[in-house]
Amino acid sequence: MERELALEIVRVTELAALSAARWMGRGDKIQADGAATTAMRAMFDSVSVRGTVVIGEGEMDEAPMLYIGEQVGNGQGPEVDVAVDPLEGTELVAKGLNNALAVIAIANKGNLLHAPDMYMEKLAVGPALAGKLNLTDPLETTLQRAADILDKPLSNLTIMILDRDRHRKQIDTLRQVGVRIKFLSDGDVAGAMAPALSESGIDMYVGSGGAPEGVLAAAALQCLGGELQGKLLPSNQEEYDRCIAMGLADPHKILTMEDMIGRDDVIFAATGITPGEFLNGVRYLPDSRAETHSIVMRAKTKTIRFIQSIHYLPNKNILNDIG
Repeated sequence: MERELALEIVRVTELAALSAARWMGRGDKIQADGAATTAMRAMFDSVSVRGTVVIGEGEMDEAPMLYIGEQVGNGQGPEVDVAVDPLEGTELVAKGLNNALAVIAIANKGNLLHAPDMYMEKLAVGPALAGKLNLTDPLETTLQRAADILDKPLSNLTIMILDRDRHRKQIDTLRQVGVRIKFLSDGDVAGAMAPALSESGIDMYVGSGGAPEGVLAAAALQCLGGELQGKLLPSNQEEYDRCIAMGLADPHKILTMEDMIGRDDVIFAATGITPGEFLNGVRYLPDSRAETHSIVMRAKTKTIRFIQSIHYLPNKNILNDIG
């Protein structure tokens, strides 16, 4: 993939963030998600790729745009797989809470996992623990091994997990072992990325979240030198059959980074919608301007760019058309 694509796709996440931010705190997650999706779809028309959405807003009959299988880009340039989450954290925007993002990952065609929309058990770590832990081990074993590798007592480990009833057993284990716990209300992608960002203070991310978000997080962690292991959790026969239909011969296998994002290059971009752990949210300025804060990364070079942009909103025709 051409390196120029990294800056092209961050323009797409910026516009999605600007569109969604207008709905912050208004209590309407559907409108916020729709605004982000519409803006992202429209902005993709200017990107020089022949893209196919492999992770999107749903199937063709479920989503009016950015559905799985939709073609995006201007029809020129490389063929790529595209994974999108126009608004990662719909509830966060609706309630005006932190850590909402607009997210995109792209890879050469055939590399991104067609992850079905179901839960995935996840273990995400930063560079120091990458390749050294196993999702199949008991959580207590994983925590002790991580503490040994990081040369710190268990009481100094900080583990992030979504605050959900389904995680009650894991939370009880974390408390019995004596580690620090940082709960996340929403924002599965940001949570899984956190262990690879030294400023976050997070050593590990555990628990279950969306499978599509797992692939997006894996793309980010590949760029950051971290690792995500996953295991799909089909809850019924219909979800199991859906895994098979999407090309997963064994829906219960442990998914590696290679399974989720392939061996080739991958580009990841995210723009903050509300303030978060590592990105500021959209900030409105005088004179019809707004500021965005984004991250864009490429696995091949391991380059990480933080981009702060000032936008003159009257010139954002797509935003004005969305209304």
